[in-house]
Amino acid sequence: MTKHLQRDLEGLERRTLFLAGEVEEAVRRSIRALLDRRVELAERVIDGDDEIDRHEVELEEECLKVLALHNPVASDLRFIVACLKIENDLERIADLAANIAERSVSLAERSALPVPPRIREMVETCARMLRQSIEAFVRGDAALARRICAEDAQVDQANRLIIQELLAAMHREPACIDEAVELISVSKNLERIGDHATNIAEDVVYLVEGDIIRHRTKRAPGEQAPAGGRSGPSAR
Repeated sequence: MTKHLQRDLEGLERRTLFLAGEVEEAVRRSIRALLDRRVELAERVIDGDDEIDRHEVELEEECLKVLALHNPVASDLRFIVACLKIENDLERIADLAANIAERSVSLAERSALPVPPRIREMVETCARMLRQSIEAFVRGDAALARRICAEDAQVDQANRLIIQELLAAMHREPACIDEAVELISVSKNLERIGDHATNIAEDVVYLVEGDIIRHRTKRAPGEQAPAGGRSGPSAR
């Protein structure tokens, strides 16, 4: 690896981590806005979405520039591809956080129907998955990434149960239908955040091991990871 390529790869890593931090903060604020009925936090998330979009575009442009300038191969190419895919998932997570923030504003104006406990549990799981997927990227930790992937089914199941619970509440109390619909939307957005956190974890496995695990829940028995993995631009 040339000195210039090494420098540019490290720059991509810094930009990716900066974007991840912005997105994680947006998710955290949207969740607090929902649970604490804090409209001002929700509005900060909504207003900040355009800035996150700008950072995402800048990161994509930098990735394409490095591809064009250096024509990287092997693990360096995997790193750039992983950054491209991760930044796309991060941008989508930010959009979902803005959606939750919008629902939070609407619910704060009504606040007749309490947030179901399962949503609070789902919030904790999704926030942890997002945080750990970024940790896995930083550390080049494929084992952690695979554990995150395994949690996605738990989030999907929670979403189904929440929707069933809210539909039952709508039948019992027709007056709460509007609030229940908003909370169903929150649950679906959380489920999608879990999906995108899983995508990031899958990209980490690809980065470290060169193994594409998308659409697979686990490696086949006896299957070995390809040689030549990397954990980041500083790997040799």
